[in-house]
Amino acid sequence: MKHLKAILAILVLGLMSLLPLKWAQSLGAFIGKRSSKNHDSNLYRITKINVDLCFPELSPEQKEKLIATSLIETGKTFSEMGMSWLWPPARSLKTIKQVNNESLVEESLSHGKGVILIAPHLGNWEILNLYLSGRYTFTAMYRPPKLKLMDDMIKKMRARLGTKLAAADASGVRIVMKALKRGEMVGILPDQEPAIGGEYASFFGNSAYTMKLLPQLAKQTGAKVICGYAERLGNGEGFNLHFIEADPSIYEKDLSVAIEGMNRSVERCVRALPEQYQWEYKRFDHQPDGVLRPYRKR
Repeated sequence: MKHLKAILAILVLGLMSLLPLKWAQSLGAFIGKRSSKNHDSNLYRITKINVDLCFPELSPEQKEKLIATSLIETGKTFSEMGMSWLWPPARSLKTIKQVNNESLVEESLSHGKGVILIAPHLGNWEILNLYLSGRYTFTAMYRPPKLKLMDDMIKKMRARLGTKLAAADASGVRIVMKALKRGEMVGILPDQEPAIGGEYASFFGNSAYTMKLLPQLAKQTGAKVICGYAERLGNGEGFNLHFIEADPSIYEKDLSVAIEGMNRSVERCVRALPEQYQWEYKRFDHQPDGVLRPYRKR
């Protein structure tokens, strides 16, 4: 059954890749809009909890608008996967209309001790990966799916322009360390709960179980840390890429302070484009003993 699901997922991606970007995004927007109207769905419920937690200053009407827009953008992220993974790379890269502050990437690499890119689940991170792998020696850490067929496809698609993939395990950490020591760029998505070895830190004013790995790598290698994301433009026009400085406290010797700096870096990116963030993910699922877990149904 799992193998069949993987085959069906690949077929759906293949079909979506036949659509122009504008049509694919329209399909994703339709799916997302339906989700936003189904208040009993998990997508809506989790998104609402996250928006309530992270934006207490918004009015109920503003929150509802952000929830609806976020689910529409999530639908677009799904429907763009055919373009991101299956279009010829040159065609996919033509969807990038503007690259802002790329000099930050080049200056950081000139330091000679490698660059760690904080890449939140914001906008279309697959098109960001494709762009970076076409211009730089780039290694991306990722969490392999349980289905080998899907994992094989992800490896093949993300490696089209030379991306090296490192699984989020001990062997992957060794690959990343070697890349940084060679002065290369490494991409890490730090806004999901780690399986083990995390620490609770503030994210949008809430306790979030957060990875230690990224600031540890920066400390051990002397690598520069920057942030990057791909903003989705309206009306199927494509994407703008943005690169910004990480919070300077990410370099602090105190690991807890550095982790807080990493989360502030992610938060800064998200606040620039809140409707395109992955609010449907259970970012605050695990909590310290005695603290209420927000996603549990009551």
